[in-house]
Parts: sequence; C-alpha cells; structure tokens
Amino acid sequence: MLERLRQYLQKLAPEGIALAYSGGVDSTLLLAVLAEMAKEKPFPLAVLTAATPLQDKAEIKAAADIAAGFGVERKLFSFDPFLLPEVAGNLPDRCYHCKRKIFSLFAEYAAKHGLQHLVDGTNADDLRVYRPGRKALRELGVVSPLSELEIAKADVRRLSAALGLPTANKPAVPCLATRFDYNTRITAAMVEQVAEGERVLRRLFPEVRNLRLRVRGNLARIEADKEILPLFVARADAAVDALKTLGFDFVTLDLEGFRSGSQDVRLPPAEKTDNNL
Repeated sequence: MLERLRQYLQKLAPEGIALAYSGGVDSTLLLAVLAEMAKEKPFPLAVLTAATPLQDKAEIKAAADIAAGFGVERKLFSFDPFLLPEVAGNLPDRCYHCKRKIFSLFAEYAAKHGLQHLVDGTNADDLRVYRPGRKALRELGVVSPLSELEIAKADVRRLSAALGLPTANKPAVPCLATRFDYNTRITAAMVEQVAEGERVLRRLFPEVRNLRLRVRGNLARIEADKEILPLFVARADAAVDALKTLGFDFVTLDLEGFRSGSQDVRLPPAEKTDNNL
C-alpha cells in the first residue's frame, strides 16, 4: 500500500506538488513520503498551511515543528474565516465556504510558483461521512491520493506507525466550529473559550484520547471516550470549577460519550446532499 502511494505521487512529482498540510495524521503521511522522495530525487515541492482562529494555536505550532523535522520549508497563510458570513453564522455548509477560500489561496500560490498539483490528505473514510468541504476541493481540482487509492484512516495510522511518524496515534483535531450548533453565530472569542476549555480538560484528564467540548449558549457539554467517563465523574468538581472560571454557567457530561460529527445528527438529509455533488 505504501509503495502504491509512492508510485502515485511519483507520477505527479515532475510537474510540481503543493501539499496542503495541517499536521494531522493524513497529511503528515503524505509529507513523509514526499520528503523522502525529494531527498532521493529533488522535485518542485511546497508545503502550505493555513492558520485561522478555528484551529488551536498548539496545532499550528505542532505542524510547523513536524515540517521542520522533515527539513521541508512551510508556507503559512493567515486567514480570518469570520469575514465569511457562512462561517460566522455557522451554516451547515460552513466548511465548503471556508475550504473554498483557503484552498483558493493555496491554488493561487501553486499556480504562481509553477506547481501543477495541489494535494490534500482526504482519506477514503472521509467519502462516507458529511464533509461539505469536499465540494470545494473538487471545484478547485485538488488531488486526494489517499482517497483515490482507497486508503482509509486505519491504513494511514498503520503506515504511519511503520514509518515511525509522531502522528501515528494522534486523535483527530477537527475545526473548532464543530463544537457549536449549526445556524448559531460564533465569534473568535467564543471559539477561543472552547479551545481553552478543551486544553484545561486535557490537563485535568491526561488519560483522555478523544475529547470535545460542545457548547450551546452558556452550557458546556463534555464528550469523551466512554471508557473514561467514570474519571470525569470522579473529578467532576475540578472540571466544573475550571469551566465555570472560563465563563460557562452549566457543565454537563454526555453519557453517550464521544461521537465524531455528533452535531450533524439533527441535519435533515437534504442538508447533506452537497457532500455528494
């Protein structure tokens, strides 16, 4: 599977590759393969990262550190997503508008520097869930090698472990806007409140792997892996005090535990059709 990925990328390399790099498990696997290819036989390569208030600052720094470890120069693009009304209003297709803007910036950079292929880390599993941002990628001609080769998240983690990558077991870190109900106006201050809340909870509960702090008004709802929910109950006072200090009036623990995309469950089927356009 790794050799198939390598062969796929080798076909693109002579015309130049711009990699959209987030520092996550998927794009780090692509970076590792591309960096090794470039050492063996140099080709035009750029690593592009977006920095927005919808990402935890620690994630942006981690991406920079990983890229530096591969000896690859990274280009950082700063962007305020709240300038887009669809993002500020947290519409169900928010991700489409945000990705369209970010990847347009990437595409412009790639074109200016003669890089024919803009590549991202969409994997095969992403094709089976609600991902409105995929529409933007298709419109802009972004190449997704992992999904093209039917490489799923579990495969990515296995290959990453085999290569000794630091992200092999890294949990998914989605956009912070996913912590809020759709059609709810969000601001940079609200997003930072959630980001700080999750940082605090991770310090209090270092055992946690998957964690989300979902917000509705002044109520904070904690989602975490079911097997460690008893720890949250046992240390409830510390969690409540910390989150109330950040400005939340009510703190709850979701007994269903962590569910990726749990904010999508109330979307009518018609709202999800853009994912398949």
